Amino acid sequence: MAAIYLQRGRKKRLEEGHPWIYRNEIERIDGSPEPGAIVSVHAHNGQYLATGYYNEQSQLVVRIVSYQPLEEMTTEWFAERFEACAAYRRRFASGVGDSYRLVYGEADYLPGLVIDKFGDVLVVQLLSLGMDKRRGAIVKALAKILQPTGIYERSDVGVRSLEGLEPRKGPLYGECPQHVTIVENGLRLEIDIWEGQKTGYFFDQRENRAALAPLMLGYGQRSGITLQPSAAPGEPPVPTNAKGNAVTFPYWDGATVLECFSHTGSFTLHACKYGAKKVTCLDISAHAIESAKRNVGLNGFEDRVEFVVADAFDYLRSQSRGLDQRRERAQGGIGKKVDTSQKLESDGRTWDVVILDPPAFAKTKGAVAQACRGYKDINLHGMKLVNEGGFLVTASCSYHVRPELFLETIQSAAVDAGKLLRLVEWRGAGKDHPQLLGASESDYLKFAIFEVRSR
Repeated sequence: MAAIYLQRGRKKRLEEGHPWIYRNEIERIDGSPEPGAIVSVHAHNGQYLATGYYNEQSQLVVRIVSYQPLEEMTTEWFAERFEACAAYRRRFASGVGDSYRLVYGEADYLPGLVIDKFGDVLVVQLLSLGMDKRRGAIVKALAKILQPTGIYERSDVGVRSLEGLEPRKGPLYGECPQHVTIVENGLRLEIDIWEGQKTGYFFDQRENRAALAPLMLGYGQRSGITLQPSAAPGEPPVPTNAKGNAVTFPYWDGATVLECFSHTGSFTLHACKYGAKKVTCLDISAHAIESAKRNVGLNGFEDRVEFVVADAFDYLRSQSRGLDQRRERAQGGIGKKVDTSQKLESDGRTWDVVILDPPAFAKTKGAVAQACRGYKDINLHGMKLVNEGGFLVTASCSYHVRPELFLETIQSAAVDAGKLLRLVEWRGAGKDHPQLLGASESDYLKFAIFEVRSR
């Protein structure tokens, strides 16, 4: 086995629990390791530190898999690791059912490997050369420990090119239907594991979707609806509108909601479950909207959801401009002449709750500045469209945009929008996405709920 010796003056990231060895940390290599081979890692003085797999083509030359000597990642070794991953989920994510993230890469001591469990079907991502070379052992170990009906590979991601690998996807074991149905927080979702984003679904927001519950009720009075005593003794109060007529619509007290970047419509489903009156479900992808439509139908929410295929940036800006134009006209053009004969650019709609859950805007450090401009844009226009005292629900899955910077960006948007934000809730990923304290990269998701008021 080849041995890697690290430089004397390096920062001791490995000893602090970080599982990556960069090229510029290496002093010398004893031996000629094959790409993907197991190597031992030593301090400059020869002290053994860890064992990992090697790839000279990657900037991450070694990824650590063990802090004890190890000759090879065999089927038996993977089986032990997978059993430990399953035991962790049984302990800490027992209430999520039979669908969750089973393996979360570095945070499960399996760098370069992601596995999502959709009932009896597993979806695997092999993101590094070391894991790619052990595909057979991984599949055998999963079959032994989980007894799935099928294992499907979704390694069709750009990050593999950094490891000298081509994208790859397809069945690895058993029967792998394109669509699988899971249950999350009591809701049924149909997942496209062949063509959906990443592995087909984002389990990391499960608990955050449930956090919508307190936001969905309490809006009836704003519409002039109050509860009046029933004429029949012993009967519950009757919702009544300003004209004194009984309101029969069961969701009269619910919020109006806009979900942008909807993907499978998961936030839309939760909004409906918790009592939303009307939800606008928006995504730029027609495929995503079709998926969301099926999921809305699975749960019987068709009468409360409208679907929009549009670019979220354009849609938010358009509605914001329309809102500004409506306000100008309502004020009679104070300070400037307003041509009321011209048609408004858009409806200028507003909602009680606006949800922004975009894909990662910054995949590298160099993209952070541009990403922050994107986050500021959508949050600025999004909060403008929130009714007074309503809520902005916003998230970022860009690791390189750290929590403090994300909050600073949202605050900057609030200043420009003339809004005051009150932080109601701040959350990260779910318990099936544990954080490895020594590797901040595993702490990537930022999720916030703000109450929005005007200055």
